[in-house]
Amino acid sequence: MKLYNTYSNEIEEFKPIEENKVKMYVCGPTVYDYPHLGHARCYITWDTLYRYLKFSGYDVTYCRNITDVDDKILKKAKEENTTAEVISRRYYEIFSDAMKKLNVLKPDIEPFATKTLGEMISIIKDLINNGYAYEIDGDVYFRVKKYKDYGKLSKQSIDDLVAGARVETSDKKEDLLDFALWKRDEETGYPSPWGKGRPGWHIECSAMARKHLAKQIDIHAGGADLIFPHHENEIAQSECANGCKFVNYWLHNGFVTINKEKMSKSLKNFVTINNLLENYDANTIRFFILTNHYRMPVEFSDTALESAKAGWKRVQTSVNSALKYLEGKNLPEIKECEEINQFKESMDNDLNTSKALAVMFDVTTKLNKAITEKDKEKAEKYTAVLLNITTVMGFNIEKEQLSEEELQQRLNKIVLEMDFLSDEDKKLSGSSLMKKIIEYRNIARKEKNWPVADKVRNLFDSVNIVLKDTKEATYWEEK
Repeated sequence: MKLYNTYSNEIEEFKPIEENKVKMYVCGPTVYDYPHLGHARCYITWDTLYRYLKFSGYDVTYCRNITDVDDKILKKAKEENTTAEVISRRYYEIFSDAMKKLNVLKPDIEPFATKTLGEMISIIKDLINNGYAYEIDGDVYFRVKKYKDYGKLSKQSIDDLVAGARVETSDKKEDLLDFALWKRDEETGYPSPWGKGRPGWHIECSAMARKHLAKQIDIHAGGADLIFPHHENEIAQSECANGCKFVNYWLHNGFVTINKEKMSKSLKNFVTINNLLENYDANTIRFFILTNHYRMPVEFSDTALESAKAGWKRVQTSVNSALKYLEGKNLPEIKECEEINQFKESMDNDLNTSKALAVMFDVTTKLNKAITEKDKEKAEKYTAVLLNITTVMGFNIEKEQLSEEELQQRLNKIVLEMDFLSDEDKKLSGSSLMKKIIEYRNIARKEKNWPVADKVRNLFDSVNIVLKDTKEATYWEEK
């Protein structure tokens, strides 16, 4: 497997530190607002890498942090007259729900910054003792110019950085480039050897990676906007504190753009994940993101999403047709074949998901041909291969719902036997009639009127519709 390493600017053969084991860290969200399509691009990308590494036989430990102490969180809390904890908890839950809806796997470890303060303080102490950091009036800063390799990740020289980089300014700092490791904060801060305060953003990730993975890790990934200053600063403070190389492979995904501008909260041009899911399903969003190579920018547009929707529907329809044709027959377990090898070749080439999708479409075409020619052996093979590939890429093959016309035809066969419906109810069509029937059944269940509840279930059963009762609601689907 080969991956593009931002640090070396080269595609390199991936070799983990420990044979067959991978320690992978991804910068998680700062939880102060709704997650947007830019977040979806980032976390779907690294979710795909995580899935593929496991598919390739690696024992992966994936850590993705939650930044729950930050200037933006404090500002939001002040605006809403509440606490940072209330804000961070609220938006963490919204973020988690959005990731679940996008079928993004939960990482193995999901640490919160506020739960890792001890490790941060320990690293800062080491940096002070080693002469790489200094304290002034409760603030602690990192001496950038003392670390000779500073700027190598972002390919910037110290002179260029001094001339106009994005740096924090303070009269107290020894040098303009020095960045904060700890900030004095008497009002909302935490106890430390330097008084009440809170950590700088960069030290949080260094501490969480060291505590939950190791001093040296295989992969560190995130959005390209984090290369400087965040990841540059992580390298500096981690290597100076730990005395060893911090990360072997730095991976970065490109931006999502709107009208050629990066999608971001600061530019107020972002589309939230929840808003997007009102118009497109999770598979369509993932397809849209994976159509492009992860390092390239992605231009957001409804046209591109509609194209992705059509592409995914082609795959989904093929699988559904195959499952009906095979009538629930157990599929063979296929780990090696020409198509799987082509898929692996694409993914091994710096996670080339666009080529992997091309392989997926090729298998779809072969599957459709097998069904048309009534070749069950090939249909079984290509269905198994297609399900294997889509699972590794994080798609969620769901059972296809009946069309409104098909639903109406089935309900017409049983509606006259539902004597609890009014004449007006019976004039309803498709999903509206289905909703009304389920409402009546739920009332019957609540009143323990089991004859009516059972009658509805049995009638649905006679037309191959199954009801599923959950705590939230009752759902239906074709058997």
